[in-house]
Amino acid sequence: MNIKEYFSSIFTGAHSLIKGMEVTGKELFTKKVTEQYPENRAELEIPERFRATLQFIYDEEGYHKCIACKTCERNCPNGTIQIITRMVDLPNGKKKMKLDKYMYDLGSCTFCGLCVTSCPTDAIKFSNDFEQAVFRREALLKQLNYLPEKEKPAPEPAAKPAAAPKPEVKPEAKPAEKPEAAEPAKETAADVQSPNADKKEE
Repeated sequence: MNIKEYFSSIFTGAHSLIKGMEVTGKELFTKKVTEQYPENRAELEIPERFRATLQFIYDEEGYHKCIACKTCERNCPNGTIQIITRMVDLPNGKKKMKLDKYMYDLGSCTFCGLCVTSCPTDAIKFSNDFEQAVFRREALLKQLNYLPEKEKPAPEPAAKPAAAPKPEVKPEAKPAEKPEAAEPAKETAADVQSPNADKKEE
């Protein structure tokens, strides 16, 4: 290093030091704001996108959308999620894999959001409740499907279409019977004249 480079590095360091002290000097005269937590808990405005803890999404009837596909468990980078499943018998005689326990370890969660974005049914989300401090590490292990499991009613069999009423078949009107022709009168022996009798009269 020559003399020119030596003094150049000194001036560069001094310039950066002055810039840093300028920022510090501005903060000395800035009005201080102190959050009176937890007294002002009701007035705190937490952003909706703040990720605090993972939770299930339940509908108004108490059902969730999780189908136990384990996509979130596979995408979790550090094994925070563990899904325990069980096989159930369906009314049609087939078997289906169903969610038994959805375990979530808040203590090892990195809040990356890969589980939420990869869920095919949008069954989970992050809440913005930041108050998750506990005294025991075991309390950070949570079961997200905490509500009692409700069995969905079996689908009703499709009703058979009502048979169309058969059209009434009216009896065909019989043609009026023609009056029988009167039988020709039987010729009597007197009416029958032999041709020889005419000849005799002549």
